[in-house]
This record gives sequence, structure tokens and C-alpha cells, in this order.
Amino acid sequence: ADLASRVVWLDSLPAEPMRGVVLANEVLDALPFQRFALHEEDMLEIGVGVSDEGPFIEVLRSADQTLREALIATLPELLPDGYRSEICLRVHPWIASLAAALDHGVMLLFDYGLPRAHYYHPQRDRGTLRCHFRHRAHEDPLINVGMQDITAWVDFTRVADAALAAGLEVPGFSTQAAFLLASGIDKLIETAPDDVERARRASEA
Repeated sequence: ADLASRVVWLDSLPAEPMRGVVLANEVLDALPFQRFALHEEDMLEIGVGVSDEGPFIEVLRSADQTLREALIATLPELLPDGYRSEICLRVHPWIASLAAALDHGVMLLFDYGLPRAHYYHPQRDRGTLRCHFRHRAHEDPLINVGMQDITAWVDFTRVADAALAAGLEVPGFSTQAAFLLASGIDKLIETAPDDVERARRASEA
């Protein structure tokens, strides 16, 4: 109760820049993203349509200028025909809004993702889109409509670029395992008072 009384729920970012820590756990992978496909040297946007046979079908159309320019600036030159992936154009404005709300402090962003060279690797030709329904993962966003979580991994390089563009410094990024080890999770396990507690902490880790 003493901690709950200090919690304030906000409907928007603070009007006055704050000093402190911004902690975002799996927020970036919840931002809307666009899917695309490369076909015969053309860039296509993957969308959703309606058919007579079923409720929803995949629809391909030529990418608009905004998406095309973003893909040209992002993708490596040599990707196979039929390559599919995702791109999130909301990262830059989201990071910029956080930077504007932060006078002095640090942002810690935890998420599933990869640096760009790995994210858009030629062998990762199906992208990173994942759907979660009743504790099962699959890759079909056109089923279980309104009932499943649809997400894509984060391009960490895009996040770093957005931070630099917003005037922030980027100390770096790491895997969650490396972050936890550097933060002393192994010492937390070692200092357990007995074997039962040590086993419990090790299992949680």
C-alpha cells in the first residue's frame, strides 16, 4: 500500500521534461509495423483483403513512396526474390516523443529483436512475425482474428538510429542474458540462504 500510493497513471507523456528512468518492457514490439515482400526487383506491401471463400486473405500491392524509401534506406542490396519481412516506421516518432519528455536520465528498452545485419539477413527470408494464441506460437495473422497477439521482432539498429536522431546518446545494447549477468543475477543465486532457495532462484533465472 505504501508503494501503491506513490504510483501515478498517466494518459500521456509528461508536459514538462522529467528527470529519471524510462523503462519500456516489450513496448517496441507492440508498435504497428508493415510487412513487405520483394518480387522481381519490385517492393510490395503485404496487406489484408476479403474473399468470397474465406474471411481474410493476403493481398500484395506495390509499396507506396514512404515505404519504398524506408526499405531502400534499410535493406542490404542482395536479398533473394520472394524475401519477406517487416519494418516499423513508428520507431522514430516514438523514440523522439520519449526524448522530448526526458530532461536528464536514461531509457532502458527491453524487447525481442536483432541488430539490422541479422534482422535482414538473406537467410531470414520469412521475417520475424509471430502470433500467440493460448500459449502457442504460429505465423498466420489471418486466423483467430481479435483473439491473438500479433508481433514482430525489433530492428535494434533502427532504435539506435532513432535515439541518435533525437539527440540521445546510445551506450549500446545487449542480449537479455548478458544484461542480467552483468547486473549480478549469478550473485543473487549464490547468496541464497539454503539449497532450496538457491534451486528456486536458479530455476527462475
